[in-house]
Amino acid sequence: MIIVLDTNVVVSGLLRPHSKPATILRLVATGVLRVAYDERILAEYREVLRRPKFPFSSEQIRAFLDQTEAEGEVVVALPLKSALPDPDDAPFLEVAVAAHADALITGNTRHYPARARHGVTVLDPAAFLDRWSRQPRR
Repeated sequence: MIIVLDTNVVVSGLLRPHSKPATILRLVATGVLRVAYDERILAEYREVLRRPKFPFSSEQIRAFLDQTEAEGEVVVALPLKSALPDPDDAPFLEVAVAAHADALITGNTRHYPARARHGVTVLDPAAFLDRWSRQPRR
């Protein structure tokens, strides 16, 4: 299953190891889920995770980014004509469309109004895990 992870899910998952976002990160780490990304998303992950307000070590950041690059799916995404409330969210939606992702997972679903989703399923971590747990395994 291919997913796109909004940065807020990554941050929450790394900050709170027993949270639903952390469960998603573990599913990624074990290869159950694959993260689609492009350079813009990696750059945002890198910039946000390095902010002084977060307690992440450079080793922790590097390990997450290295795993994302090694095991994720890099895509070339084209700009979309979507009016998102926050234009900084556009790369995540564009990558989800280009990768034919099964879901874009975000803590801010309201940032992706239904009219602007281009058919992408946008779910918060709890809704994603609920849906994922109900799917038959291959």
